[in-house]
Amino acid sequence: MSGVLRYWWIALLVALCAPGGYAVAQSRSAVILVLGDSLSAEYGLSRDTGWVGLLTKRLAQETQGGAKRAHQYTVVNASISGETTSGGRTRLPTLLKQHRPSIVILQLGANDGLRGLPLATMRDNLNAMIDAGQAANAKVLVVGMRMPPNFGREYAERFFETFGQVAREQKTGYVPFLLEGFADQLGLFQPDRIHPNETAQPLMLDTVWPRLRPLL
Repeated sequence: MSGVLRYWWIALLVALCAPGGYAVAQSRSAVILVLGDSLSAEYGLSRDTGWVGLLTKRLAQETQGGAKRAHQYTVVNASISGETTSGGRTRLPTLLKQHRPSIVILQLGANDGLRGLPLATMRDNLNAMIDAGQAANAKVLVVGMRMPPNFGREYAERFFETFGQVAREQKTGYVPFLLEGFADQLGLFQPDRIHPNETAQPLMLDTVWPRLRPLL
């Protein structure tokens, strides 16, 4: 081994063994895991124009703003169009093990409601996902949804209240309604009148952001 190469190896070992050296070598960005349905999976949108993609950009701006955001965040979007709380509950353990997130955003339940699935099952699934996230030392943010009035007033109210009840009981972060402020504005939806268009995505992020920021 040449003298120069030997010196390089010694310098590397000193750096790794010095106080904090190994931690720096092994440092990794904090992960925010988003587990949602088509409202988060960029259904019908160009890549990275959905509210989750915009979240990545906003976090980058925050981390450049000062010491309070000294470490970077990586956003993992594990959302799937058509996903239900049952599907999310099944997938979450593997996602937690793979990504080790510090924050989990649960945006699931809309498809449970649209399919008329039992609210008790949805509640159990949400609770199980929150338990799993908290057991993995992640903070959890529950994102709620509302059903259209044609589903019946009683069912729609109980559906909406389920998210709030779960969040309060489990002491998680809580966004009451992802489409707050524009759910009745057809111009902000795609032709199917279900999925928000690209113009609406910043509004969705603005709804989530105030409840997410304290968890960072």
